[in-house]
Amino acid sequence: MSTKMVLLFVIFLNIYVSLASDPDPVQDFCIANTAESATASNAIQCKNSSLATVEDFVYSGIKSPGKFGQTGLSAISVNSNVFPGLNTLGMSFVRADFEVGGVNVPHYHPRATETAFVLEGKIYSGFVDTNNKIFAKVIERGEVMVFPKGLVHFQMNVGDTPATILGSFNSQNPGLQRIPTSIFGSGIKDELLEKAFGLSSKEIAKLKKKLGPH
Repeated sequence: MSTKMVLLFVIFLNIYVSLASDPDPVQDFCIANTAESATASNAIQCKNSSLATVEDFVYSGIKSPGKFGQTGLSAISVNSNVFPGLNTLGMSFVRADFEVGGVNVPHYHPRATETAFVLEGKIYSGFVDTNNKIFAKVIERGEVMVFPKGLVHFQMNVGDTPATILGSFNSQNPGLQRIPTSIFGSGIKDELLEKAFGLSSKEIAKLKKKLGPH
């Protein structure tokens, strides 16, 4: 391939990546017909629009916190899998509740920017950019923080009462990778982890046991 062709390819790739996002819908809505899609193919089928009702556009599953995990976090995702009315609209949502001292471990969303609104409480919240610079502060009730697409971010309840965050994403499927689980719970060879983190084999084994799949 000539130098000119390589240059044109790089320019095209940069333009494509910069424009990449969930596609614009070509119809008013496409209520995901999950039952039909599961049997027909991997593609999501649309419910007949003439059969749509207002209930297709209302979701009541985040009225209360969900089950809390070991880190003191309860996170309820609202995406097209549980709320079919979101299908093709390029957005999704999450309710995150924190016990006192609760933590949302460092993680990132590969396909979406997130905005987080503090409904109740005090949250130490931040992200790290690709120059390894941290942007973090305590945000309180009524404040909003944005986490740019693909950057590692985190939250911790630093108040003396439970806290709640409402998060929105500009993708119906933002994706989620929690850093501790991705590193120590995915099956990466112990030798590599020992060298990367300066930990002993026993320490690695302990982390893998704690963070691995159960």
